[in-house]
Amino acid sequence: MAENDPFDDRILRILAREGRITNQALAQRVGLSPSATLRRVQAMERSGLIRGYRAVIDPDKAGIGFTAFIAVGLNEHSKASQQAFERAVARAPEVRECHNVTGAVEYLLRVEARDLAAYKHFHTEILGVLPQVASLTTYVVMGSPKDERA
Repeated sequence: MAENDPFDDRILRILAREGRITNQALAQRVGLSPSATLRRVQAMERSGLIRGYRAVIDPDKAGIGFTAFIAVGLNEHSKASQQAFERAVARAPEVRECHNVTGAVEYLLRVEARDLAAYKHFHTEILGVLPQVASLTTYVVMGSPKDERA
């Protein structure tokens, strides 16, 4: 799909918040027929614009009591170093997001752990031993007044 029109934009906004909405309800909300809405959604799925649907997990009920963002500086600015780091964090279940960023550090991670002790273990025994890591700065999440993933 080259460009979205206003109907596609509305469909995407609704699906981003309500991924399990029925096609009938979605069609009603965007003002199209159910068949036209379904065609548009399927086209966006085929094109890769819609990459998937997922459940939003309540962290408290899942036993996640600690969330932090970690700024990671690498000790070497090479492709091999970045790839090795990315492979390592891909294997770490605590890392929920990994972003390669510009600025004073190379990566920003969103990490979830059961509690502070579990985070400390991850910080020291997983991230802290990676040979590519030069610096780690942790920003503990105290609250999330806006989180569109939820």
